Amino acid sequence: MLDRLKKFPYEEVVIPILAVLLALLVGSVFILFVGENPLVAYKVLVKESLGSTRNLATTLQRSTPLIFAGLAVAFAFRAGLFNIGVEGQLYIGGFAAAWVGFTFTNLPRVIHLPLAIIAGMLGGAIWAAVPGLLKAKLGVHEVINTIMLNFIAFFLTDWLTIGPFHGNTMAPETGRVAKTAAFTRLYPPTRLNTGIYLALAAAVIVWFILWKTKLGYELRAVGLNPSAAEYGGINVAKNLVTAMAISGALAGLVGTEQILGLHNRFIQRFSPDLGFMGIAVALLGKNHPVGVIFAAVLFGALQTGSAAMDRLTAVPRELITIIQALIIFFVAAEYLIRRMIRHKGDA
Repeated sequence: MLDRLKKFPYEEVVIPILAVLLALLVGSVFILFVGENPLVAYKVLVKESLGSTRNLATTLQRSTPLIFAGLAVAFAFRAGLFNIGVEGQLYIGGFAAAWVGFTFTNLPRVIHLPLAIIAGMLGGAIWAAVPGLLKAKLGVHEVINTIMLNFIAFFLTDWLTIGPFHGNTMAPETGRVAKTAAFTRLYPPTRLNTGIYLALAAAVIVWFILWKTKLGYELRAVGLNPSAAEYGGINVAKNLVTAMAISGALAGLVGTEQILGLHNRFIQRFSPDLGFMGIAVALLGKNHPVGVIFAAVLFGALQTGSAAMDRLTAVPRELITIIQALIIFFVAAEYLIRRMIRHKGDA
């Protein structure tokens, strides 16, 4: 039995599950502290996030941008890069998609929507390729570059939104994108849209690239050991730039889905830190596309159920933020959990 388990990377599945369970267990202490029954509070959380078709649709809608964001972080990490710039890249990608959406209003849907999606991907890819180039050519660390570019993206899109592309309202937003450039709602009155299909397709494509292509092999080799990869004839600099560009394209899809699927216009500072949440999703998903999907759905369910838990119980919605932080903490404490599992196996 143990031999079979060794062939299957069960620890990659068990550790995230343990991290979630431990986070919920510690969260129970906080729930008890405010005078509520943890079982009742968690029952409300599950019911209001997954207990009906409408609630499930809302959870999937909240999960969609997290899938893109998690894939963006995970893809870069597989190449040994830590892309902290997803938040800025999604703003650039979102604005590029919005610009195509409200500028080319006479195009048929079969051309307009794909064009807006491609624009969003290109915007994110170009923005992410800059730190990739600086890393590859000058050795400047991508964490510093992406953080700095985040702020540039924030203020650049602020200026574009309230300046040359400001809409006809008093709000800090652009004009509406044409209906031909908007995602279709799947289950009104929820905001679940066809972006969920694009997110699932992106996960499949990322998996195929990383594990079924020469490019993916080279990217993973660079991520594991760039010196050995270069010795083996792999162009490390080229792969670093490529990895960041693809990561940025995925990040651009976060903003694209939010603009074309939810807001139908670019709104100043529309993102509730989706890019940074993508880091947590990628960590919990072990930087694998399948894991990213499950992690994104979990975080989406926590977000959906937190409002109901706040409304129907005495537990504040801020507890969900604490639980998310605890999940990240326990995933980061992977080494200790691995030792616990191996010690139990030896016993």
